[in-house]
Amino acid sequence: MTHLQGIAASSGIAIAKVYPLEAPDLSYSKEKVEQPETEVERLHQALEVSKSELEKIKEHTKKSLGDEHAEIFSAHLLVLSDPELIKPIEDKIKTENVNAEAALDETANMFIDLFKNMDNEYMRERAADIQDVTKRVMAQLLNVTFPDPALINEEVVIVADDLTPSDTAQLNKQFVKGFTTDIGGRTSHSAIMARSLEIPAVVGTKNITSQSEKDSMIIVDGISGDVIVNPTDEQIEEYKQKQADFEKQKQEWAKLKDEPTVTSEGDHVELVANIGTPDDVEGVLENGGEGVGLYRTEFLYMGKSQLPTEEEQFDAYSSVLKQMGDKPVVVRTLDIGGDKELSYLDLPDEMNPFLGYRAIRLCLERDDIFRVQLRALLRASVHGNLKIMFPMIATLDEFRQAKALLDEEKENLVKEGHQVSDDIEVGMMVEIPATAVIARQFAKEVDFFSIGTNDLIQYTMAADRMNERVSYLYQPYNPAILNLINNVIEAAHAEGKWAGMCGEMAGDEIAIPILLGLGLDEFSMSATSILPARTQIRDLSKKEMASYKEEILSMGTAEEVVEFVKEKTQSK
Repeated sequence: MTHLQGIAASSGIAIAKVYPLEAPDLSYSKEKVEQPETEVERLHQALEVSKSELEKIKEHTKKSLGDEHAEIFSAHLLVLSDPELIKPIEDKIKTENVNAEAALDETANMFIDLFKNMDNEYMRERAADIQDVTKRVMAQLLNVTFPDPALINEEVVIVADDLTPSDTAQLNKQFVKGFTTDIGGRTSHSAIMARSLEIPAVVGTKNITSQSEKDSMIIVDGISGDVIVNPTDEQIEEYKQKQADFEKQKQEWAKLKDEPTVTSEGDHVELVANIGTPDDVEGVLENGGEGVGLYRTEFLYMGKSQLPTEEEQFDAYSSVLKQMGDKPVVVRTLDIGGDKELSYLDLPDEMNPFLGYRAIRLCLERDDIFRVQLRALLRASVHGNLKIMFPMIATLDEFRQAKALLDEEKENLVKEGHQVSDDIEVGMMVEIPATAVIARQFAKEVDFFSIGTNDLIQYTMAADRMNERVSYLYQPYNPAILNLINNVIEAAHAEGKWAGMCGEMAGDEIAIPILLGLGLDEFSMSATSILPARTQIRDLSKKEMASYKEEILSMGTAEEVVEFVKEKTQSK
């Protein structure tokens, strides 16, 4: 028996045989060639076959996981058509007279190393995309079978060094009961997809591949992060009981699907969901979401060769609003640029893209793009309960400019004969510390706040959340963060406005009691987190949590906060 500890990435417990998902042997010999044109032709044949395979995977993903996850493969297809990658490979073949395998490998590795060492999340993800895609092309050149998880036809737990997006998208949950990897984190593509598929997953075990063999039994506990290889009969029985208990727990959660979210004394808070595409609404409704607290509109812009039209955007926004009925839908305007690039926009390279030309900064300068989105949103507003929020607001002037553009376009649409709702709340994301500090000034002009803790935490702590060396500083429970959040909530309430949160923290088991005590009105999270959060809140007293507020805010460390919250809520 071998016991490993990793990161719990997707809840649930899997007990099955090990299925090692091994990378194919892509070793090759670098050779001089006499006819480089033939090698260029071989390269293009391999690219075309790879494109065809990825189109099929994209379609499969769209059907099983929805548009948002399928867009990953749109990005992969763009890599295969990117002249900035393909032309250097061709040039290497022609100028150095080397075979296609060598040219592909050397060029791809140059780009992968370049992107891996960059200090922003988007570029590091691009390195993973290039690695995934070029391995597929290399397999075609070598006539080697590329792993196809879709062919698995017995109950297994997949064990791998890492799972690529294309691997994860092909998993059939009827047979793949879970997976565990050597590397990875909760925010990796594979972990996000696992949660959407509701497949138990533990990542970052460091050495599960070397500690397990094909067909040996394995237990993956996606709740605690434990992985047990070759478990004893007693352990198997123990975890079968845990598995049954978890399924019962899910059934209990499901009973609350149509219930309001109320505390033990009957105080109501809103539990809503974060979405990326209209396809995600089904999951919100199935999990009892009381609305949409964050619609990330950038997915309409990504994985395409040009900007989405006003009609395309109108259709997407209308679809979400119609599906949600009278439930609120908070739409975040375009948050692109800097760390999220669009191939068809000539955006500047930046040393520090998270603090650069992005979101509202880009939209105010490129109001031609912004106005199209605002028009589409305003036209869609008659189909539901629309609320609009602007991201990355740092100054009052930015909010006023954005609001003025919205008002201008509303006036234009009315003149053109379009119907527009007169009941659209306009708010903003609070993700910049400067905004949180002077929230009282902003509260006089906005209709609501939505606190984006993912960025607020890293900006406040001066710590890139994707940088492992400083990850210890990414502290949601740090009193500095909690005081900023409290300041925003108090500012909103002083002006009779509401405050929500759409960062990962909103669905966090430790954070929920704290946020309840601080008076947060709306908690926006992944759809699958809603029912567990509703269950937790029903056992909490808002009055009691509020009585701990000053004590928590005056603490010195995140560890003190966590210990205190556990002590006060463990019996609840």
